[in-house]
Amino acid sequence: MKRLVHRKLGHRRSASAATRRASAGAVVLAAVGCWSGAPARAQTAVDQAQTPDVTAPGVGEITVTATRIAPPRQSIAANVGASSYGVTNQSIQSLPGGDNASLSNVLMQAPGVAQDSASNGSIHIRNEHLDAQYRVNGVMLPPGVSFFGQELSPRFVQSMNLITGTLPAQYGLRTAGVVDITTKNDFSNSGSVGIYGGSYWTMQPSVDYSGNYNGFDYFVSGDFMHNDHGINSPTPNYDAVHDETNQEHGFAYIAKNIDPADKASLIIGSFYGRFQIPNNPGQTQQTPVNGVAGFDSNALNENQNESANFGVLSWLHTEQDWTLQIAPFTKYSTLYYSPDIWGDLAFSGVSQYALRQDITNGIQSDASYDLTHTHTLRAGILISGEHSTADTTSWVEACTTLVACSPGNAGTASGTPFAVVQDGGKTGWTYSAYLQDEWKIVPTITVNYGGRFDAVNTTTMESQVSPRINAVWTPTAETTVHAGYANYFTPPPFDTVSFSSITAFSNTTGAPASTLNTAAKAERSHVFDVGATQDVGWVPGLKLGIDTYYKYARNLLDEGQFGAPIILTPFNYHIGQTKGVELTTSYDHGAFSYYGNLSIGTEKAEGISSAQYNFSQSDLDYIASHAINTDHSQLMTASAGMSYVRNGTTYSVDLIAGTGVRTQEANNTIPNGSSVPSYEQVNFGVSHTFDAPGGSIEIRADLINAFDEVYLIRQQSGIGVNAPQYGPRRTFFMGVRKYF
Repeated sequence: MKRLVHRKLGHRRSASAATRRASAGAVVLAAVGCWSGAPARAQTAVDQAQTPDVTAPGVGEITVTATRIAPPRQSIAANVGASSYGVTNQSIQSLPGGDNASLSNVLMQAPGVAQDSASNGSIHIRNEHLDAQYRVNGVMLPPGVSFFGQELSPRFVQSMNLITGTLPAQYGLRTAGVVDITTKNDFSNSGSVGIYGGSYWTMQPSVDYSGNYNGFDYFVSGDFMHNDHGINSPTPNYDAVHDETNQEHGFAYIAKNIDPADKASLIIGSFYGRFQIPNNPGQTQQTPVNGVAGFDSNALNENQNESANFGVLSWLHTEQDWTLQIAPFTKYSTLYYSPDIWGDLAFSGVSQYALRQDITNGIQSDASYDLTHTHTLRAGILISGEHSTADTTSWVEACTTLVACSPGNAGTASGTPFAVVQDGGKTGWTYSAYLQDEWKIVPTITVNYGGRFDAVNTTTMESQVSPRINAVWTPTAETTVHAGYANYFTPPPFDTVSFSSITAFSNTTGAPASTLNTAAKAERSHVFDVGATQDVGWVPGLKLGIDTYYKYARNLLDEGQFGAPIILTPFNYHIGQTKGVELTTSYDHGAFSYYGNLSIGTEKAEGISSAQYNFSQSDLDYIASHAINTDHSQLMTASAGMSYVRNGTTYSVDLIAGTGVRTQEANNTIPNGSSVPSYEQVNFGVSHTFDAPGGSIEIRADLINAFDEVYLIRQQSGIGVNAPQYGPRRTFFMGVRKYF
């Protein structure tokens, strides 16, 4: 599990165009220190070529046949000055759980990444709220509407980089972090089949295969998972009531080298998940239903189904001095919440069937050009159209008095439920373009500067020109210093915006806390980042790093779950500030490796400037004149891990820890005025590979939360938090995989 502290590096180009492309590909690998894997190395634009012997008899001309085009796509990417953390497939396999674990569990081993709900993949990067961007082979995937499900699986990952800090102009829209995934690229007509399972009646079969047929490279994978712990429990008990899940992942990658300069590829991914919503016993009924009281919150039957399907068609062309990629993409996602029709009404004042559908089509194009041996220009565009629909049927009761008739304080209800039907939809457009120059001023100093333009016409019509600049200084081979500034423009997530009218619920048990409903706006922010990494020469293999950041935002975006359906609603704080420091260490020596990360940071905000109807008037009044901690802000976040390999056996341990996200204080006067207790979760894993006829066999055993730490991930009383969630209890899993 060899892990390296991140680096921020420029790259040096020679006069040779081929070497320039090789260096451009190497900058991403060299600039991204890896959590695990072999050292970065330059790769040429053509991995392998066959050239006939010109001295052989009968040879009349020279023919060069490329068998695989470059990583020239990597020459398009520019991470100079950003903080980039990389993980390889090898290191994923060495973590407890291996590629049977979720993608979020892998990401939580990176600096500054805190869990929200480990079961649904919610993570917070540098205390930002769900503002991560996911890319597959350089193409940005639209976010979609799923909440519990994790659409992407580690099974198809060859390497993955988490890019944070002051991002180059190439990256926009979602900017807390960029998860850039490169798909597996070993097409050796081989594969594997496995089964993994254990606690909570977990059963997880999987299969993958890769090969080459008639000039086409391909890789396919799929898995199915069933268990009784689909969503983190709202109680500290080992077993949650009504928490079964079935989930499926499918992935396919097909590519063909058309000629030495052109490559076409197709990526297809799918996810389906069915989730029972775990029951929270002992809740107080708020509304009589048909005049009946005494409903049991431990007997509810709420369910949520989610699906996502995406496709990316890419054409990559490389010439002597330039590279171009054009990639149309599409994604269709759905979310359907089915309530316990009378139970939800009894405890929430509203029972809502909710169906959300979102389809996004677009095209992304990126290019790089080696202008001189000291300047590399990069430019690109992104155009996407998104159609989102929301169909809801809400059961409520009429109020016979006008005294505080709202969920949680129903006044006097009529006892006769009736339905409020609201269906709506809208199409929105996003337009983006960027231009930047990577300039090697002197051999030890590289500057990447440029800007991007973003415009949205969704629930808001806004645009911004965003300048970016990063500088990297390498005074010695062991020391790297970086500093940068980025201006960001982050539109509200179109797929989660509600199209319903709050006035339809006036004088009912579904009435909102207030009636003000300003539309969500785009967040506009300024980010500064300064840091350094150091190889400790007198301890070979030891690396140290420090990174500091500060963000000032207007219309700071956040999201909360305010209603009965498990759907997030975006809202804005008037202003917000995010700041922190990250410390990283890693050590690699032979078969032993170690990494450790510690992050200290806060995010505070003041004033609610949109979707105000979700907040009580007292909270609105307090936040209007006081800066509060956002509900997902965690003061300290830490992760660490070690591994040791001996005689084909890998022993590993990893840790996540934190001081806890925010919650309401005891006297209930300061929103998010307190925090849940601190926590630590330790996981152990061991795997061994045996030689066997027809292919090796791997067995593994994993112990998750080995010390059975009982801890709250979040409590019910935070801003936009509808139910508590506890971390997983001690669980044990075993698996076997046959390679062929």
